[in-house]
Amino acid sequence: MYAEQANKLVADAQRLQKLPHLPPYAATTVRTVTKEVRDLDREVSSLLAPYSNSQSIDGTPIKSSFNPADDPATACALLVNHLSMRRNKRCLLAYHRVRTDKMDGMCWAGIEMADLQAANTSSRDQNAGAVSSLSAEEEQYMHQYSDLLAAYKGQWTDIDLTGSLEPPRDIFIDVRVLKDAGEIQTEYGSITLIKNSQIYVRQADVERLIQQGYLQKLG
Repeated sequence: MYAEQANKLVADAQRLQKLPHLPPYAATTVRTVTKEVRDLDREVSSLLAPYSNSQSIDGTPIKSSFNPADDPATACALLVNHLSMRRNKRCLLAYHRVRTDKMDGMCWAGIEMADLQAANTSSRDQNAGAVSSLSAEEEQYMHQYSDLLAAYKGQWTDIDLTGSLEPPRDIFIDVRVLKDAGEIQTEYGSITLIKNSQIYVRQADVERLIQQGYLQKLG
């Protein structure tokens, strides 16, 4: 049935909105839906071929002389094909829009490609290596969006645009280091973040690391 595979993309998009991570790109389903659109387009051209056989001097086809009232069966087939192609395209756009919004949110949250690959690998076989859940085009988009976001943030270097909108209750907090993060620079000097250590630090200096899962706020 037409648009059956496209409905799977819509179901994936709805499920994606409730997930904390980004599942693998449905490349096979996208290719199937795209192929169906091309097949339907060729079928439409075949149905209209008898009505537009003549060509102009420059070789382009003359406008079709098809009259739906003269051939209701062909008119019905053309309508079904057109509506199916339109639905497929809208489902493709909806699926990619949801994934794009998810990637935008990840960039604002400071999630990097390496973190995304590690999360995807841990949900699969640990011995399979780092496998990206993004398509090649999505990886390129995420890199370029991250670069634009970095340039945008650079205009207000004193303000963390990705931080929480709620004012902090305490300026300094206790945090536990969940993953080694190396040395970071703060207003009061450098701090080395070693796994399982506990430090007392200004919240604004480590808020991003808390979001990324390197640190855990205590108390």
